[in-house]
Amino acid sequence: MKKSVLMAAVLSATLLGTSMASRAATLIANIDVSTQTMTVSKYGQVLYRWSVSTARKGYFTPRGSYRPQWTARMWYSRKYDNSPMPYSVFFHGGYAIHGTGAVRYLGRPASHGCVRLHTANAATFYAMVREVGYGNTRIVVAN
Repeated sequence: MKKSVLMAAVLSATLLGTSMASRAATLIANIDVSTQTMTVSKYGQVLYRWSVSTARKGYFTPRGSYRPQWTARMWYSRKYDNSPMPYSVFFHGGYAIHGTGAVRYLGRPASHGCVRLHTANAATFYAMVREVGYGNTRIVVAN
């Protein structure tokens, strides 16, 4: 009897520890296209709210829920004149969250479809994604 109670306690502690660890590692980036903001939450707590630029007229930023596909410390757009894309977190094909030097446009639609943010903020987000891993990161783009 004591042995089965002890085993149940060990199993329970293991399961609780695993679920808490996986929940604790969750990183969520909510991109609100209507307000041109990105809210970053970790461990269920909002840490950052940044201005972004999504697709301008004639272009499209994909809506939906994604996991990062890959990252690049520095990437150059093959499609748009080798434009620099520092701290890129690619989430849907060629679409990424990345830094920009065009900070005066943050807070309004200005991109070809990517989610642009201040390079310092992009570096912060990039580091967070690399720390917790792609599987523990969720990127949600909504109106």
